Amino acid sequence: MSAHLALAQFVPLAKELDENKVTPGVLGFVVFAVMAGAVWLLMKSMNRHMGKVDFEETPAPAAGAAQPSPAKQAPQE
Repeated sequence: MSAHLALAQFVPLAKELDENKVTPGVLGFVVFAVMAGAVWLLMKSMNRHMGKVDFEETPAPAAGAAQPSPAKQAPQE
């Protein structure tokens, strides 16, 4: 019964609020915070994995070099 009396005291406060206004509330904040934390953890993991990559690019052949590719060489007899 006391819960009903407590809610009755807040009814006038609720009438002052705009009925056309919708807010996300606490649940929206919690969902957003969890998603932000997940993105942060994924970025941290990606940074760690990218640090382990050992990539060395082979130098591009010179444009003026006349080295025939093995597929274009004439068969030797």
